[in-house]
Amino acid sequence: MATGHISDRRKRRSADLRERLFRSALNLFAKQGFAETTVEDITNAADIGKGTFFNYFPSKDHLLIAFSEMQLEKLRGLVTEAAESSQPMPAFLRTLGVRMTEEPARNPSIVRALLQGNLSSSPVREAMCVNHQRAHQLLTQLVKLGQERGEIRRDLTAEQIAQVFRQTVFGTLLIWSVAAEGSLATRMHATFDLLWNGIAPRPTAEFVTPGPVSS
Repeated sequence: MATGHISDRRKRRSADLRERLFRSALNLFAKQGFAETTVEDITNAADIGKGTFFNYFPSKDHLLIAFSEMQLEKLRGLVTEAAESSQPMPAFLRTLGVRMTEEPARNPSIVRALLQGNLSSSPVREAMCVNHQRAHQLLTQLVKLGQERGEIRRDLTAEQIAQVFRQTVFGTLLIWSVAAEGSLATRMHATFDLLWNGIAPRPTAEFVTPGPVSS
């Protein structure tokens, strides 16, 4: 039993250290930018030895994987929330983009760093591609729920609509990160107002044979 307690304490301590490094990194990325932040900056901010960093992250770029996994868990929770809620899907989707981009909205450099990770040819890109697919599956579940409730058009497949939704949110993020003008939340709301005109129910909408979905 004593051995089990020691093991549990070690696991908790390990998780706490990893979280401290991750949060310290995000704070620094927001304050001074991704490229300008060094591993030493992160470990100093977290008050952890520099060598300890590499026990949790092979490189600074791997923090981007941790970030995408955090976003994925957040999306998973929101999909569960939607399934258990009676909130109309238009209202829920209108806030989804904003809620999913709360952390990136702190600083455009975080978005640019994520883009860098997506364009990399390293294992970082491969891991992020896997997370993109998982996010697509979760959004597809959400769209299907809206279709079943009659709140989203059904003459397009849930996969197609989910892909358009992802592309729209990502595109809005990208443009905002480059221009860095105005509120990201305001842009997200305006974008969804236009997007909803395309995915709202049609009076005679019927299911169609699924077509190819580009990723």
